[in-house]
Amino acid sequence: MTTATPPLVRLDLTGRTALVTGAGSGIGRACAARLAQAGAKVLVVDRDAASAHLVAGEIGGTAVVADLAEPAALDDLDLAVDVIVNNAGLQHVAPLQDFDPDRFTYLHQVMLVAPFRLVRRSLPHMYAQGWGRIVNISSVHGLRASAFKSAYVSAKHGLEGLSKVIAVEAAPYGVTANCINPAYVRTPLVEGQIADQARSHGIDEAEVIERIMLAKAAIKRLIEPAEVAELAAYLCTDAASFITGTSIAMDGGWTAQ
Repeated sequence: MTTATPPLVRLDLTGRTALVTGAGSGIGRACAARLAQAGAKVLVVDRDAASAHLVAGEIGGTAVVADLAEPAALDDLDLAVDVIVNNAGLQHVAPLQDFDPDRFTYLHQVMLVAPFRLVRRSLPHMYAQGWGRIVNISSVHGLRASAFKSAYVSAKHGLEGLSKVIAVEAAPYGVTANCINPAYVRTPLVEGQIADQARSHGIDEAEVIERIMLAKAAIKRLIEPAEVAELAAYLCTDAASFITGTSIAMDGGWTAQ
């Protein structure tokens, strides 16, 4: 059952510009919609053109079609933005000895190198105005490891380190940087994984969620994208101006054990 999460955080981003990567679906889509609701002009970045334009149309934003694995993908884009949500990501599962090196590099380009390049070009604008918010959608796998996910886990751990360095350097200029670390979120990618595992294990999808995906979590349900977006919204408020360089676990108790 999908639980709707009504906006609770008072956030006014009128006159601000936000950039959200992987905004065509899932967490990115929810974040883009939430920031637009707060009054921001949102750049909806996604490699899928149809999804980017659909979301941009729904929220009154601007679609930016780009594959973040390409280093020059956003070189021509004006990055004088006030909020960045680094969300784009993907998964590949294989034992280390069988992991395709090119695929390993691709995941790192999207989930670590692209955030670095985006933030690097956006900081001068944020520094000049004395305000900025960088929200990195990490993962419980930025704090913990799982077998067969070497690229994803190492990229997320790298994003954690990058976020901390940004926080330390940017603090004197009124810019914060934080990670949100969700466990499994109800996204098209995760729902596809659930269906695949149900077939391969011969069990129903509810059992996959509870027995396999959420075996380490105390709360046995998927996170809704809107829940992640609401936390991201809070991190963009002035009330959160002293929160920086941290990682907020949204994992149902996974990392408490």
